[in-house]
Amino acid sequence: MSDQQAMTAHAAAALLSIVIPAKNEVVNLVPLIEEIAAALASVAFEIIVVDDGSADATIAQLAGLKPGRPWLRCLRHEFSAGKSAAIRTGVIAARGDVIVTVDGDGQNDPRYILPLVTALTQGGPKCGLIAGQRLRREDGGWKKLQSRIANAVRGAMLGDNTRDSVCGLKAFRRPVFLALPYFDTMHRFLPALALREGFAIGHIDVVDRPRQHGRSHYGMWDRLSVGLPDLLGVWWLIRRRKRAPQSEEVDLAR
Repeated sequence: MSDQQAMTAHAAAALLSIVIPAKNEVVNLVPLIEEIAAALASVAFEIIVVDDGSADATIAQLAGLKPGRPWLRCLRHEFSAGKSAAIRTGVIAARGDVIVTVDGDGQNDPRYILPLVTALTQGGPKCGLIAGQRLRREDGGWKKLQSRIANAVRGAMLGDNTRDSVCGLKAFRRPVFLALPYFDTMHRFLPALALREGFAIGHIDVVDRPRQHGRSHYGMWDRLSVGLPDLLGVWWLIRRRKRAPQSEEVDLAR
């Protein structure tokens, strides 16, 4: 490895990349970004907002926020492709080896970012992902019931011991995410997919916050019509996974 490559690798290892998928969250994004920056004042970081085809003034607001914030980046989808696509776009563009995802609606509390990263680091190289699990949901009773049923079914089928698979707060290693099979709504199955690839996972309890502005872009029909086929697909992927052999490079010069 050259000196330049070593320096680049060291910079990537030291940099924490925050990926925020967002669609029409212009009112929530600015205070959220400021909160994240304050929470990460002691570390090197970048914040990547992926605008998933918003119809509001997200880009203009971020452009106004950019001066004096060299760590702020933005990528924009020309049309809305969904949360999983937005996360993938951000991860591909990230410069850090460790990624933390945060929802753009402001319900994820940035004070949990560093504990997630600490747990991932303490887990060692075989720990691929740490997932936040909400202790107190700030959604309405109907949405809570939907999520409770969905998570119970998903947990029974996938066996990943994750009671809250869609909490936006997750920390993972960039190469781990890029090794996972990509499909729409994969963000709902990241713990199970990481386990499938042979990585350990962990969980941290977090407290959800109430949404201050706007509304959720996903309803019951999305969860049933899209989530169930993908759940069956992930169940099939897990059953079809064969044990991957360990390997090491052979020194042919011996």
